[in-house]
Amino acid sequence: MYDCCLTKENKWFRYRAAAIIVEDDCVLFVTNENEDYFYSVGGGVHIGETAEQAVLREVFEETGVKYEIDHLAVIHENFFDENSGTLKGLDCHELAFYFKMKPRGTKILNDKTKSITHGAVETFKWIPIKELDKYKAFPTFMQDYLTKEHTQIEHIITDERKNKL
Repeated sequence: MYDCCLTKENKWFRYRAAAIIVEDDCVLFVTNENEDYFYSVGGGVHIGETAEQAVLREVFEETGVKYEIDHLAVIHENFFDENSGTLKGLDCHELAFYFKMKPRGTKILNDKTKSITHGAVETFKWIPIKELDKYKAFPTFMQDYLTKEHTQIEHIITDERKNKL
């Protein structure tokens, strides 16, 4: 399967589906041995796959747990430049659909599952929502989003490029 992703010259675009997984006032984030930051559970939507199918697949592949979708929460347009890794030197644009997942009442994940991204083993961390600002975690809107009531899908745009257009 191929992700909905393209690179042209120094521009990179990806269509992503991601999960907001909350248990006991903590939100699940991921990191890997090559990065100094945390990121949301999720990944690229495959060509021919819906965002809902992609988030369910990604959550299961990464956590080993079959979470259920509660609702589509956020459509996020994210602009950033990458200083390291496979995206180094690229002007990045990511369109992500964030789905709030139904809580399971436990933080236990399938510890037999080892998720690997770009050859690096991923590890999971339940971060207390109140302490999220103490972490280098993406998306940066997560703490603010999780501490407010919402009645509809939010459309959030972040631009973290050093040289904004």
